[in-house]
Formats: sequence, C-alpha cells, structure tokens
Amino acid sequence: MTSAARPPNERGMALLSAMLTVALVTFLAAGAFWQQWRTYEVEAAERQRQQSAWLLNGAMDWARLILREDSKSSNHDHLGEPWALPLQEARLASFLSSQPGFASSAEDSLALQVFLSGRIVDLQARLNVANLLNNEQLSPADLAAFGKLWEVLGLPKAQLLSLAEGLRQSRAAPKQALPTAPLPPQRLSQLAWLGLSAPTLAKLQDHVVWLPERTPVNLNTASAEVLFATLPGLDLAQAQRLVRARANQPWRTLEEVRQVLGAQSGNLQEERHSVASRFFEITGQIRLDSSLLVEKATVQREGADVRLLWREHGASSSLQ
Repeated sequence: MTSAARPPNERGMALLSAMLTVALVTFLAAGAFWQQWRTYEVEAAERQRQQSAWLLNGAMDWARLILREDSKSSNHDHLGEPWALPLQEARLASFLSSQPGFASSAEDSLALQVFLSGRIVDLQARLNVANLLNNEQLSPADLAAFGKLWEVLGLPKAQLLSLAEGLRQSRAAPKQALPTAPLPPQRLSQLAWLGLSAPTLAKLQDHVVWLPERTPVNLNTASAEVLFATLPGLDLAQAQRLVRARANQPWRTLEEVRQVLGAQSGNLQEERHSVASRFFEITGQIRLDSSLLVEKATVQREGADVRLLWREHGASSSLQ
C-alpha cells in the first residue's frame, strides 16, 4: 500500500512520531549544551577566583613591605606617610607598564582586565576594647575614656556597662567564671556577644578596635572623637584643633604633644598614649570582570618584622 493510500490516521501518527523524535533530540541536545556551558562557567569562575586570590596575596605582601620600609625611615607614624595614602581603583596594568616586555603583550594581558584598590589603616588610632581590662580587672581610666566616646557618639550608656561586665566575666579566672559567662571575643563584630547592638557596632567601627593586647592610642592618627575620649579634660573643639595642628606638623615624640597641650600635658600617660603604632589593618580589593574579591588582614609590626595576626578570606560578591 502506498503512502497516498494510507488511512489519514496512520499518516497523522507517523507525523506525530517524527515530531516527537525531533523534539526529543532537540531536548537532549539542549541539555548537553547547557551542561557543557555550566561546566565552562564553573571552571571559569573558579579560575577567576584563584587568579584574584593570587593577585590579592601579592597586594598584601606589597602592603607589608610598605610598612616594613616605613619602620626604617622614622620612629613615629602619621597620616602623611606613604602607608596612609589609600590606593584608588586602578588597572593592574598601570603598575606593570614599566616592566620589560609588558607593552608588547599588553592587549592580551590579564592585567588589563584587573582593577586593584586598597588601603592601610592604623588600628591604634582607635580605642582598644581590650584596654578595658587590666590584670582581669576593669581599668577606671579606660572605662572613663570609653564613656566619653559613648557620650560624643550618642550611644546608650547601658550597653557600655554591659560590654565592660561581659568582658570582665569572659576573662575571669576559671574558678571565678560564671556558667553563663560569654566567650572572649576575638573580633570587633563579636562584641555583640557582650551586649552591643548592631547600630552601636556600626557607629563604633571607626573609633574602636579589638586587639590581642593592651595598646596605647596613636595621637598622630586618632580621630577628634578618639582624642576627646582618651585625653581627660579635653573638649571636642580642642580635639578638632589638635587634629588640624598635627596635619601641618605631626608629633615626633610625646614631649612635643605635651608642649602643645600646655596645662593639660599632665593627662598624657606613656602606657595609654603614643605617637607610633604597631598594629595595622590592610584591606585589598580586586575587581575582575563582574566579580569582586575583598580581603582584610590585621598585622603586627615589631621593628622590620610585619607579622600576620589574622586574615578574613573570601568576602566575594558579584557586581551583576
């Protein structure tokens, strides 16, 4: 029987079978293509992440080198030094253009696609929460300094009392520790364990820090609010004038600060005030295509030795 002589229902079934076959082949091909595309995207994203991490490692080492060289040039730290100048976002290629052979391959270089930015912050420009305790007992002088900071920032006084008591309990000797005592914090964000709210932490982040030991405030780099808090008898207007004065002539010794303070110079204490720093925070940011990778590292400088204390990895996000 010829195809023309087939009943209409048979011709319809043949056509339907052909259409189903084409649809199935198309579906399978699309699935295979999607799987291949997904594999490629995952591999590309992982390669991009590894490249960014490698570049950030180099940036962090470069920042540590800057701090190491700075320690050789002076015995005081201030905001006019190279380490204090933030690196605005720039192509990585701009840093490599002076290298031999770079220009010939510039069009194909990964460096043209990468944007690098970062900064170094003096952590001793802030009040150290660890200073609230001295030999496991609350330090009245440091508690008063935090009280002044709380006042100028308009923060709830009850949260300062909760912070101080929680810190004391967390560092109490094992025999004196309460069963409900909070864990000792290791980062600024963990002060929430001691009763600080998120809005309070947001206001404090530029003025306080958590460091592993008691540290003096660097008067060359502290904000007016921190100067007001750490120097008894100083009002905020006087603190702002000090900030303007040191911009023209950073203090090289505490004796120079005493001369500026005049009658209030008796409030300076070497264990609580300084003109040099040992703890810094390095922030590096890499932008590659649509992804962003940010890392922060806290370092301790002892002479020419710049030691890494901790590092926050993988603050990664997409710009899309």
